Amino acid sequence: MIKLTGIADEAGASLDVQIKAHQELGWDSIESRVVEFDGVKGNLHEIPDAVFDKVVARLSEKGMKVCGFGSLIGNWAKKITDDFSITEAEIGRAIPRMQRLGAKMIRIMSYAVCKTDGKDDAEQFAPERIKRMAEVNKRFADAGITVLHENCMNWGGMSPAYVKRMIEAVPDMKWVFDTGNPVFIDDRDRPGHKQDSWEMYQAIKPRMAHVHVKDGRWDKAKNDAEYTFPGEGDGQTERIMRDLVETGYSGHISIEPHVAVVFHGAGAADNLSPEQKAKAQYDSYIKYGRMLEAMLNKVGAKLG
Repeated sequence: MIKLTGIADEAGASLDVQIKAHQELGWDSIESRVVEFDGVKGNLHEIPDAVFDKVVARLSEKGMKVCGFGSLIGNWAKKITDDFSITEAEIGRAIPRMQRLGAKMIRIMSYAVCKTDGKDDAEQFAPERIKRMAEVNKRFADAGITVLHENCMNWGGMSPAYVKRMIEAVPDMKWVFDTGNPVFIDDRDRPGHKQDSWEMYQAIKPRMAHVHVKDGRWDKAKNDAEYTFPGEGDGQTERIMRDLVETGYSGHISIEPHVAVVFHGAGAADNLSPEQKAKAQYDSYIKYGRMLEAMLNKVGAKLG
């Protein structure tokens, strides 16, 4: 049985908007990244305790669960040369909050790729990255939480070979596969090419415990990604959804549309007024969820 959810801040920053969107889609949980409540906005493991208490109360009042955290740990904004105490503090804040909410999964990455003038450095501090991933995984596992390493703009997601190297080095760590990330990430196994979603999926699949769905295509003229609704880009989304169903996947699938807004960059709705942008963001999120649901029904999925 597959359960649908979404990275909720893609529907809107406000917690109430996030809850409304998921209730409209008929989903009983959210994957939480950024929330805004009482005028305070931030990642769920970083907002002040008093605001977090109110978030917990509102989620309970509305009957909405949190299946996982989209954390800041080791993400594209973090350097491997930063002191590990930064990560340790994030772990220390995340664990009790996840336990309080009953959230069982946390998305992490293996820190930003070291670059100079836009090019990968020769020194990527691989042993330190692997050491940190093993420690992060252990600390969460000891607390009954599953760590999910994402194939994103980080060292571990640089190519299928990097995925396999990390899997071999930290075999107990699980992964979240994002269908759309390969579309815009350089393949370090094939210089001059972007990654192939199916190939990356196959590399991650043996350790995969969660799925993110985004889709898009690479615009060479703009030298940037153009995000699309599921099945309309080069993420091979339907092929992957069919394979998930045929091979008995029974976890969560989470939408991360990027269609109207991109968490770490420009989105299609950025030139609109705040009110228009908010409506476009919300409406596109609902449409995205319904399109993915239709796609999964088409390939014979049992949704719960």
